[in-house]
Amino acid sequence: MADDQEPEQEQEQQQQQDGDEPLSKNALKKKQKAEKAAKAKAEKDAARKAKDGAEPNKAGKKGGFDADDDLDPSQYKKNRELVVKAMEEAGENPYPHKFHVDYRLPDFVAEFMPQTENGARLENVVVSVAGRISSARGQGSKLCFYDIRGDGAELQIMSDVQTFAAGEEAFFEIHRKLRKGDIVGVKGHPGKSKNGELSIFPQELVLLSPCLHMLPYAKGSTGLGGITNMETRYRQRYLDLIVNTEIRNVFDTRSKIINGIRKFLDDRHFMEVETPMMNMIPGGAVARPFITYHNDLDLRMFLRIAPELYLKMLVIGGLDRVYEIGRQFRNEGIDLTHNPEFTTLEFYQAYADYEDLMVMCEELISGLVKSITGGYKIKYSPKPGMPEVEINFEPPFKRISMMEGLEEAMNVKLPALDDPDVDTKLVKLLQKHELECSPPHTTARLLDTLVGEFLEDNIIHPTFITEHPQTMSPLAKYHRSKPFLTERFELFAAGRELANAYTELNNPVVQYKLFLDQAKAAGAGDDEAMVLDDSFVTALEHGLPPTGGFGLGVDRMTMFLTNKNNIKEVLLFPAMKPTDEQLTMIAANPSPAPGAAAAKPRTTTMMVKVMGVGAYDGVNLGSDEGMKKLEQALDGKSFLSGSPSRADAELLDVVYTLPSEFIAKYPNVNGWVQTCLLFNPNIRASWS
Repeated sequence: MADDQEPEQEQEQQQQQDGDEPLSKNALKKKQKAEKAAKAKAEKDAARKAKDGAEPNKAGKKGGFDADDDLDPSQYKKNRELVVKAMEEAGENPYPHKFHVDYRLPDFVAEFMPQTENGARLENVVVSVAGRISSARGQGSKLCFYDIRGDGAELQIMSDVQTFAAGEEAFFEIHRKLRKGDIVGVKGHPGKSKNGELSIFPQELVLLSPCLHMLPYAKGSTGLGGITNMETRYRQRYLDLIVNTEIRNVFDTRSKIINGIRKFLDDRHFMEVETPMMNMIPGGAVARPFITYHNDLDLRMFLRIAPELYLKMLVIGGLDRVYEIGRQFRNEGIDLTHNPEFTTLEFYQAYADYEDLMVMCEELISGLVKSITGGYKIKYSPKPGMPEVEINFEPPFKRISMMEGLEEAMNVKLPALDDPDVDTKLVKLLQKHELECSPPHTTARLLDTLVGEFLEDNIIHPTFITEHPQTMSPLAKYHRSKPFLTERFELFAAGRELANAYTELNNPVVQYKLFLDQAKAAGAGDDEAMVLDDSFVTALEHGLPPTGGFGLGVDRMTMFLTNKNNIKEVLLFPAMKPTDEQLTMIAANPSPAPGAAAAKPRTTTMMVKVMGVGAYDGVNLGSDEGMKKLEQALDGKSFLSGSPSRADAELLDVVYTLPSEFIAKYPNVNGWVQTCLLFNPNIRASWS
């Protein structure tokens, strides 16, 4: 009795709290009985739905493709797993190895759309197709409709029990199993419904791969439905492509761009080549590299930032016209126009200069735009929320000389590039216009800031910015008539860079000097300065013919031709910040430190003497006390004396014998080691 009384007391207390009058014992019992019955009914309904999913043969004769629509996603998945399990227990294979297909869906549409008439089918023709179910609906119990999609086309399945070859029971059984998202194979007659929709009337329907998850509704002609959450779209691109069918058009355009580039160059007798992705020196461009490690060689390596140096070596070797379309990797920021890995075209043509390349660039870019869009003019929104602008890619493109254009736009005479105080004067100009440039304030970085503000941002139609200063272009050939400038151009449209090209520097002595200037910039803290590659200088000494080199951003080109202002929209799998779940997985499976596979385990506190040299002669750098002294001396510095010196080279040889785990304890020392290692041993040996 005590157990029976407790609920009544609780109910009375609750009623008093709610301000209700207490119920009589009889009324209370009736209320509790009704609640118990309602709960039991709900549990029974849920169990029935689960059972119907697990036992399709007992679900009734009516097609069941909408039976699970009111379930939550987790229960839906559970039901679908039960269907798969039931099929396997019955000896059926829900994942068959093969289904013969006679037509891709686009080919089926092209072939039979003109051959069929409304309300009729081709009874003497039997073909097989396959695709993913995008929608399902019924008309009575003996007529089922599906839409399937594949290869960018859609086709209606119009399934009736009379046409189904295996009989009535098999007809009901297959339709009880099928759900939206399933991949199915169909064998039947081509035809059209009474309202003229091209269809296939199946003799046979086969489940080829069930979709276990409840899919969002696909976006229809009204614009409703689909996936709009950007995180979901980019992280689960397969789901984005299934539901947001128009996304396929973006990557179809990207493919056309790449194929168009290949045809353009192949028609001009270029050879497509492949060059290494991992390099011992990150050369060929001005950028910060990704670092990796080769355990077997015990060697630190860099993912390539550009294929330029290798391609020019091939020209030296006699391959006069070469190109490569491939991935580059730059360890820099992620924003609307930058992704850490991206696709470029680079080509090199012997006996051409930057004037020839400008003409080729106009032909290539305008030709791509016209062949893909049908004309030279496109609409493009440069940034989210900005109105579209019309861009005209009809050649010829406008040309602006960089220094002259800056002076005209700023209405000021810029300091001479050989002025010893050029950097100081440029800083004052930036301050006057309230512009910021992150240190170090090198001439190249300061000019780049001004160009971005006064030239690039004001360009709408494709425009060549030409004749860059040599300090900004260490691989470009000096201008034949304008001192301190180069024969280089960059192509911009709507404020975005599309292409970069120049007459290649082929004088090994000048190239070596410019590399050393870049080394000084790195010593000043510019982590994007180009690293000296003496093997490339050696290759130049064998003779590079007069050559023009060209680079095009494939991702940027795709953005223009698909009207996308976010680079993530044109990359199938863009870089994303890790989720909490991914961070947990990474923490549970830490990557070994570089060289850890080959190195013997050592503690981070050294127990042996590693004596320093020079100013650190007599200092035990193998101890915490000695390393703290070096750590303090390097505070705020890239090198011991502020710039590369013999002392850095000699001390590096000592410190680099210490375990990387021990060095990593001291961030200033570790940063100094990494900076010194950007220079190859021959260069370090030349430091004075």
